[in-house]
Amino acid sequence: MNKDQVKGKAKEVAGKIQKNVGDAVGSSEQQLKGMKNQAEGNIQQKAGDVKEAVKDRGNR
Repeated sequence: MNKDQVKGKAKEVAGKIQKNVGDAVGSSEQQLKGMKNQAEGNIQQKAGDVKEAVKDRGNR
């Protein structure tokens, strides 16, 4: 597991929380920001997955 995977997952989880708070208080701005953070976190996590796969492939 690399730092991009960890940071991406953390950002994704924070985005989910932010979206849920936006849902609870009726703030479409917070909902959108949360969804954006979720997407960014997911992308960062996937980039970390690719880096990990390349690293593993190089170790073979």
